[in-house]
Parts: sequence; structure tokens; C-alpha cells
Amino acid sequence: MMVPSQTTGSAADPDGLEDRLRRFVTIWSRAIFPATATSLTRPEFETHLLPLARELNEALHARHFDTAPAQRVGAALVAAHCTDPEALGRTLGVVDSYLVLYCGAEELSAEDGRARCARLQHSLAAGFAQALRERTLAEQEAIARSALAARNDAEDALHATEARFSAVFEGAAIGIGIADLDGNVLEVNDTLTQMFGGLEHHVRSRNVSEWVHPEDVPQVWRMYGELVRGEREHFRIEKPFYRNDGTVLWTNLTVSLLRDAEGAPQYQLALMEDTTERRLLNLRLRYEATHDALTGLPNRTLFFERLEKTLAAGDGARFGLCYLDLDGFKAINDSLGHSSGDRLLVEVADRLQSCATAPGEMVARLGGDEFVALTTGPDTQRGVTDLASRILGTLATPIRIEGREFTVRGSIGIVEGPVAERSAAEVLRSADITMYRAKAAGGNRYEVADPEADARAITRHGLTTALPAALERGEFFIEYQPLVHLEDGTVHGAEALVRWSHPQHGILGPDRFIALAEHTGLIVPLGRWVLEQSVRQARFWQQQLPEGSAGPPLRINVNLSPTQLHHPGLVADTVEVLDRVGLPPAALCLEVTESALIGADEDLLKPLRQLAEMGVDIALDDFGTGYSNLANLRRLPVSVLKLDRSFTQGMQQHPADPVDLKIVEGIVSLAHSLELAVTVEGVETGAQAEHLRRIGCDTAQGWYYARPGPPERLHTLSLADAV
Repeated sequence: MMVPSQTTGSAADPDGLEDRLRRFVTIWSRAIFPATATSLTRPEFETHLLPLARELNEALHARHFDTAPAQRVGAALVAAHCTDPEALGRTLGVVDSYLVLYCGAEELSAEDGRARCARLQHSLAAGFAQALRERTLAEQEAIARSALAARNDAEDALHATEARFSAVFEGAAIGIGIADLDGNVLEVNDTLTQMFGGLEHHVRSRNVSEWVHPEDVPQVWRMYGELVRGEREHFRIEKPFYRNDGTVLWTNLTVSLLRDAEGAPQYQLALMEDTTERRLLNLRLRYEATHDALTGLPNRTLFFERLEKTLAAGDGARFGLCYLDLDGFKAINDSLGHSSGDRLLVEVADRLQSCATAPGEMVARLGGDEFVALTTGPDTQRGVTDLASRILGTLATPIRIEGREFTVRGSIGIVEGPVAERSAAEVLRSADITMYRAKAAGGNRYEVADPEADARAITRHGLTTALPAALERGEFFIEYQPLVHLEDGTVHGAEALVRWSHPQHGILGPDRFIALAEHTGLIVPLGRWVLEQSVRQARFWQQQLPEGSAGPPLRINVNLSPTQLHHPGLVADTVEVLDRVGLPPAALCLEVTESALIGADEDLLKPLRQLAEMGVDIALDDFGTGYSNLANLRRLPVSVLKLDRSFTQGMQQHPADPVDLKIVEGIVSLAHSLELAVTVEGVETGAQAEHLRRIGCDTAQGWYYARPGPPERLHTLSLADAV
């Protein structure tokens, strides 16, 4: 086939677009004209298609891509009497093969052009189906009116003359049959005979009871019985029939009761509209709407329908669901391209289908690399874990793509239980949460849903989404825990500890939300707020001390998260807050966890060095938990070690653990040799405080002295020390 030129054209049409559109229309009309019920000639039909082709071309090249024009084109085909399903199929084929070829442009890449073309085809088919449905409804209404008129005319004809009835009977465009009250067919018109295969004796000699079909709706024969008994005048229903050759005829069936002059039931009149082809088209469109185009598996829509039906079952039924997400699939897409990724997904889908072949089992693709498998039956507790094991086992066999082998891994979340306890959305949410637990545990495994774990995950999600608004609404506040000199028991300062006054969950400690704030990036504005509030409070404490009181000013310790350490505005923000509030840098100590500084390079240490050079103390928090090299302490810009409480718990008992004493004594000796002060956390007893004082620790904090509380309590302690 010759590829149409993209450069030839007249002066009026320099790009030759109109000429290419006409050639596209010629191909289109050749494809669908034979399947079109129209009185137009071929050239007239092409003239009718030309503006539709222009709409498709404009939609293909629109800067803001919109598929609505293609939907209008599909509706226009129906309006032009292109209602045969074959006309739709041929149209989609022509658009798929020739639209980009004849209407493509240099500014539109081949991949983008094909993607847009595919979406235009889907929208065109949707517009065609919607218009056909609306046309069908209109025709059905017309048929209903015709049926009513036919019934009235038939009754009049029976009561008047046989000739008048025959005119209506034989001239009708729908199938008409008359039977007695026992169901024996007495008369049929030619239209009905043709619908059943063209042999009149195959219809006239039958009894209506022989036309039972397995797909009959339950109420059809109940309504039929009511009609022949005279309890109802008519009924209308969709009913299938078997033809003599075994094929199925689908009809819109209207059955009416004919009475004699005295009003007694005498005959039954059936009017049939052949809906077979329309039903097949609807079934095909339904299939496309409920199945994944890539893998052929049921899609999210069909899976939810099946799951909701399963959950609506009663009688103690149970279900099991596996939610699968492939591990590392993005890396395959990025390295080999989406085409290879699609081939891998098709292979995975085939393998999953081979795992779910038992009655009551199904597999669906929710989208991307996410699949679900559903099983039902009496023993789903064992069956669903067996299904998950089979899935992981079949994925373990390498998949070969483009000469390379890939081992696919997956994480599976399992939800199992009795039906009717949860909605489909709740089941999927629990399975999704559980799948991520399996992924967090290393992947290539399955985890079973746990209501408590689900509740924690849902709570974490709720807290995460509520964090930004909570900061704006002022739901955070700060408590202060005193830092005490071990030598004389005076208050040295306090550590600022942020709390969240949550409207539903009450007071939350930092362990409930700091990690979430780190994950979302909110830790930076939250940390800046904590710094400013704490510095203001420290300045207020200093102003409240009696004039001429001895000793250094009260200090405030503020925690820094790893994210804050990497933030470029750390130094500038700290300096700005200190200057604006008027607090000396020496009254501020920033606490950094030991784990955050393990392996830290000079770029990370640079802002801490700058702050230390200004006079701000840097404390190494949780010292001893990060397995750091003690020799690295010399290169860190820290002035305080905060010893983790795990080293001093043995001092709470009597006698104290000699090993703990030796370890702490060694750390204190090392710290003092490096000119570092030592603060101990978690002091809970007087004996523990005395041991630490004798060893030489400088300051301590813990419940022995005071629990974290409002700033007023620390001020009271400080005044007592001053007096």
C-alpha cells in the first residue's frame, strides 16, 4: 500500500489535508456502505461522511485532547442508518488502520497518535452504542404503540370482518401469532415465520409450552398463566426461543388476551420483535466494558460486580480474596519499555488464570500490575492460602522476554471470612493494606489481613491527611521536661516535646505523628513552629528570673529530624528566630539523633558546624543506639552527648548492674576527654540519679525529677532554685 504524502497540496490547501481526508472517506465508505440501510448513493454517502472525518481529524490533533467529537461521530453513523454491528466493526477497523496514516502530522508522535486514535475508537464505539440504544428505545416505544394499536385493531377485526383483521395481520412489520387458550398456535404471519426459519409448519403446529428456554426469566410463565386465566390483559418481556436449527432467537415479546363479545377469554395474541443482532452487539460491548483489553481478564468493574454478589450471599457462606501487586515491575517497564512490560503482564495473567480453575474461583486485573483472585466455598480459610501459594509458585518460574529471563515476584494481601460482614470497598481496602504489609516485609510473600493492623493503618492514613490542617488550626502544643544538674540538683533548662491535641484521638505523643510528618514533608514547617515557640518560651523564662540571679540562663533543647537537617533553610531559619525573639544562641541546644549522623558527609555537617560556631549547642541524642564509631565523635560538631536510657536501666535496681556502671563510666570518661558534656535520659529513681552523679554525668532528665508538662511548672522549679 502506498503511504499518502504529507507534503503535497494546493495553494488553498497547502498541506493536502482535504485531499487526504477525501481519500480516507473513500476507504471508509467502501468498507461500510454495503452494510448501510440508506437511500443515498455512494457519492452522496461519501459527502455525508466527509464532515465526520474532519471531526475525527480535529480531535486527533486537538491541543487539549477530547474524545467527545468521536462520540458524536458514532451517533451520527446511527443517524445515517449505519446500525448494522458490522458497520461499527468496519468503521473501527478503518479508523485504526488509516486515520493516523492519512491525518497524522509531524507535531504528533507516532506513539501519541496511536494512543489518541485508540481512545477515539473507544469513544466512537460508545457513541454508536448510546445512539443505537436511544434509537432502540424509541423503536420499542413505537412498537409498543403499534402493538397496542394492533391489538385493538385485531379485536375490532375479529368482531367485525375477517378481511380487516387479515390486512393488519399480514401487513405488520413485526411477527404476529395467534393461539388458543391451550397454547396451540393457530395463525402466524410471514414475518414471524421468517423469524423462526421460514417454514410455517415448524411454527403453526407447535404449542407455546414447547418454547421454554433455560434463560427464561422466572416470571414469564407465571404471567402467561395469569393471562390465559383472564387475570391479566397483557404482559411484555424479553424472551429467547430455539429455532429448529438450534440457534437462538431473542425477541421483545408482547402477549395480549383477546376476549369475545361477551368479554370471556378466547385467544392470545403474540407480537414479536427480533432483537438478536442488537443483543449480540450489546453483549460484545458489555464484554469490552467489563474485560481488560490487554490480558482479557475481567476488569475492576466486573470484579466488583462479582465480589458484591458474593458478599450478598447468605447461609454462612465464606469468601477468600488475594490482592497481588508485582514487586519491582516499574524497573522492568523503565528498562525494557512498556511494550515488554505489557507482554510480561499478559504472561502473568495467563499464569494466574491457570492457578484459579476450581469452581468459585476467578482472577481479575484491577489495573497496572495489580491483580486479584477470588475464591468461594466451604473451606476458604485453607483454600485462599493454597491459592496464594500457587500464585507465588507459578510466578517463580522465570519469564522469557526478548531473549532475557525475568523472575517475577509478588506481594499478596489475603482477606478471608464470612460474607455479609463487610462491603466490597472495605474488603478491597483491607486487602490493599495487607498487601503493603507483605511488601514492607520484603515482598515475594503473602500476609493475612489483621483487623488491628488494618485499624492502625487506617488511623495512620487519617492522621497523615489531617496533619496540614492540624498545624493551621493550632492543634499542636509543647510540653517541657526539665534538665537538671546532677551535682547540685538545679534546673539547667528543658527539652521541648511537641504534642498533638487531636479532635478524635485525644493527646498524641510524637511517636504517633513525627514519622508521618517526615514522610509527608510537613516536618519542616512543624519543626520551624516548634523552634519558634520554644525559643519564645525560653526568652520568657529568662525575663521572669529575679534580677541579679546567679548562674547561666535557662537553656531550651529542641529536636531536629533528619529531614530538617537536609533542609537548606535550617541555619537561616534558626538565626532569624533567635534574632527576632532576642534569645542568645548559647541558650539553645539542638538535639540530633545519633542514627541521623552515621556516615554523615561534610555537606550534611556544614550547617551544624555553622550553628555551633555561632554558639548553639549541638547534642547527640540517643547516643549508643546507632552503633557509630566512637572515633567519629571528634569530627562531629557536637558539645553534648545524650546517653540512651538503655545504658542506665541496670542502675535502677539494688545493687546496680556493675556492667552498666562500667559502660557508662567509660562513656563519660571518653566524653569529658573530648570536652563533651553528658546528659542522661530516663532517670526514674533516686538511686539511679546518685550513681550517675558519682560517675560524673553532668545533667539528667526523667520522671524522677518531673514528667513533661506545661511551661509554668518549669518556671516554678527555676524560681525555687534561684531562691
